[in-house]
Amino acid sequence: MRMYDLIIKKRDGGVHTPEEIKYIVEGYTNGNIPDYQMSAWLMAVYYKGMTNEETVELTQAMADSGDRLDLSAIEGVKVDKHSTGGVGDKTTFIVAPILAALGVPMAKMSGRGLGHTGGTIDKLESIEGFNVSIPTEEFIDNVNRIKLALVGQTGNLAPADKKIYALRDVTATVDSLPLIASSIMSKKLAAGADVIVLDVKCGSGAFMKTKEAARDLAKTMVDIGNAAGRKTYGVITDMDEPLGCKVGNALEVEESVEVLSIKDVDSALSAKSTINYGIKRLLKVALCLSSYMLMGAGKAKDYDEAYKFCKEVIESGKALDKMAEFVEAQGGNKDYIYNTDMLPKAKYIVPVHFEKEGYISCCRTSEVGMVSLILGGGRTTKESEIDLAVGIDIKKHVGDFVSPDEVFAYIHANSEDVIEEAKKRLLAAYDISEAAFPVEDVIKFVVE
Repeated sequence: MRMYDLIIKKRDGGVHTPEEIKYIVEGYTNGNIPDYQMSAWLMAVYYKGMTNEETVELTQAMADSGDRLDLSAIEGVKVDKHSTGGVGDKTTFIVAPILAALGVPMAKMSGRGLGHTGGTIDKLESIEGFNVSIPTEEFIDNVNRIKLALVGQTGNLAPADKKIYALRDVTATVDSLPLIASSIMSKKLAAGADVIVLDVKCGSGAFMKTKEAARDLAKTMVDIGNAAGRKTYGVITDMDEPLGCKVGNALEVEESVEVLSIKDVDSALSAKSTINYGIKRLLKVALCLSSYMLMGAGKAKDYDEAYKFCKEVIESGKALDKMAEFVEAQGGNKDYIYNTDMLPKAKYIVPVHFEKEGYISCCRTSEVGMVSLILGGGRTTKESEIDLAVGIDIKKHVGDFVSPDEVFAYIHANSEDVIEEAKKRLLAAYDISEAAFPVEDVIKFVVE
């Protein structure tokens, strides 16, 4: 078998056998296939695509390229979730305690942030003492004991994906549906969960800009998961503005605790509720993801029953208590969960106002994420130090009326030097119109 022949085969629209795909992945991972040949093959895939069967085989080969997390010692059906990324996305901190409080084990591996997209690990480290590097034995024991543990991603989990993605990034082949789907799902399969719920973002702050593109990606990933014997769901959610109100590491932990502290979910989501619309959007997404995970784990007969259970575990305070128990189990100070004033705080909290009145009609979400980066809340390189206290607290959202007399948002900063630039860039990320703007639901649709 020669890589030259396989490049020609895909270039001409041929379909690879499982053996050929395994040869390509193994050969490139171990260095026998050079970058220039792999680049040619990736470009052929970009233009010719892959069948569902090829995409499944590619995903499995990438998942098999390194370690697979062995969760067999964990009792029960293991669940996991994955978000395709966005701004202000802190659903893990709500979903994980809900599932654990309902007795469903969640053994999760998460990463750090790079660029304007925040990382789950960084956010948790805003809690004093929290340790993301616990040994495997302790990780397994915590999941069996309290049904929840979270650690950083191992360096040898799907190493083929890491190497291939780096090459895609410099050869303009990132934007390929089978390559995106196999990249995401190879890590999910290697992580060992039985049930996978995918939160596929669409909009200005997401990789997939349209609902249609997000749906196609979700369907491909769901097909891959199901073909690999994992019960998989894809939930398409809106990222045409940040999720929730707060963007920034400690601020997002604080907002998650706020959601877990809600005592009446139905009232909170009602049209008459005074709760900020951003909180409502976050609560809706978290409940939807949790419900599908609970249903997938066989703990509810249908979505409605699963939703009811998830709602009740928030209202009873059990999910909040589980969050505190989880923090304590990994060395953190659980008092931070019951008193978020203990979280890192910025030196300057500066109000931001629009200069004219009208309705917010558009948000360029990635730009909002860049404001957090300017403030020091994100990394420009993997080695960058981040400021856990800084960020943005957005008080008005798409569809809301704003005026110069009202505070639109608060900038949380530790340096006066960046405040004016952050304010200008934040205001420039939004459009104001004279007419009211219709707002779409944050949940677009679900692929089962």
